[in-house]
Amino acid sequence: MSTNLKTDEKGVYSRHAAKHRHHIKKGAQFAPEADRYHLHIALACPWADGVLAMLYLKGLDHIISHSIVHPTWAKTSLDPADEHFGWVYKKPGDEPLSNSLGHGSFKCDESLIPDEFTNVASVRELYNQVGDNSGPYTTPTLYDKKTKQIVSNESTEILKMLNFEFEDFAKNKINFYPEELMEMLQELNDTLVYPKVNNGVYRCGFAKSQDAYDTAVEELFAALEELELRLSKQRYLGGSTFTWLDLRLFMTTVRFDPVYITYFKTNKKRLVDYPNILGFVRDVYSMHPVKKSINIKHIKTHYFTSHPHLNTFGIIPAYDGPDLDLPHGRENM
Repeated sequence: MSTNLKTDEKGVYSRHAAKHRHHIKKGAQFAPEADRYHLHIALACPWADGVLAMLYLKGLDHIISHSIVHPTWAKTSLDPADEHFGWVYKKPGDEPLSNSLGHGSFKCDESLIPDEFTNVASVRELYNQVGDNSGPYTTPTLYDKKTKQIVSNESTEILKMLNFEFEDFAKNKINFYPEELMEMLQELNDTLVYPKVNNGVYRCGFAKSQDAYDTAVEELFAALEELELRLSKQRYLGGSTFTWLDLRLFMTTVRFDPVYITYFKTNKKRLVDYPNILGFVRDVYSMHPVKKSINIKHIKTHYFTSHPHLNTFGIIPAYDGPDLDLPHGRENM
């Protein structure tokens, strides 16, 4: 998730492209090795949270370490003239954080995990250490402890690396990129899931003109209607097999009612108004490795406390979304 919010002259939000794009591969500069790599994760960020879920799904958390930032963006420099706020590390029990305007008190809970290898105070500091002083300073970040370099900050590429490149170490030999579905899933991602849903909610929430918002919200809900119909006929996006694209869709839809319908104004319908998408979310959530990665408190705290132009006083609404532990009823689809 970028700490730089970029919109064009028409008020349309656009996401910064990831610029750290190395790859882990046998025989290459970055080879798959145990205890060599570290992930910097924000539980609130759907991109980072998906990577953490993949780490658990593959059973790789015993050989790839990770750290977890505080959900509230905070000042990343001691320089009073430096106004950057972003992901920071705190220890459980540290003093609570406030938002950038000094409002609120947001606890340092037991989910926080500092980076004990580099001991950086922020994700920005990590980027600065490897020579990147312009950012954006995003999560997920895959870091090589051996060469002290950032391997990648592109979530889709990290997902593939975790799926394919660590099979010698994986406790779960599951392929979330089945060959027979690759082309269809990639097209579905490129034309529908990513632009209109994953990134679509951000295009709604960070729009700076009515036209930009109207376009984004129409495209989002048209996409959700299409996905509702698709999921009424099959258990997952590719049929009966759970894949990487289901994980990507889940990470957005699980945040929809707790955050997006309020914060990003995506309120034409709620998740609970789509019975098949809701069932899908409950189905995916019932997978222990995925459930283990979800922290609704961090999700809500980040969004509602990190952008004071959208929520000045950092008030966090009460609603956590629908009960995800209810039976999903999709076993026989």
